[in-house]
Amino acid sequence: MTNQMIIFQQSQDLAENGVIAYTGRTIVMVIDGMPAQVKETEPIHTFAEWKKAGFIVKKGQKAIARFAIWNYTDKPSKATKAAREQLNKDPDEADPHYYLKEACFFSQSQVEAIAK
Repeated sequence: MTNQMIIFQQSQDLAENGVIAYTGRTIVMVIDGMPAQVKETEPIHTFAEWKKAGFIVKKGQKAIARFAIWNYTDKPSKATKAAREQLNKDPDEADPHYYLKEACFFSQSQVEAIAK
């Protein structure tokens, strides 16, 4: 499952539980090979993604959700380093891979445009 799919599913769950709002628009998607209409939710992003989009989280706002998404690194894990050391290989050699890490998410109502 991609990060986009994880975030979409979590945003649907948050909207169903009343944590975030629906926009009033619908999205047409293919689910199990069949077209389906799904209610669009208020966008949610991490602090870093909002910043890339030109927004900042308002002071005092707390994350509305925490869930795991995929992160990329080229640094070796502790287990990989230990295994390489036992084989007398360079423990710090690049080891590109993805891993799940919990991230904090904020809704559109919790951010404001960065003043220029």
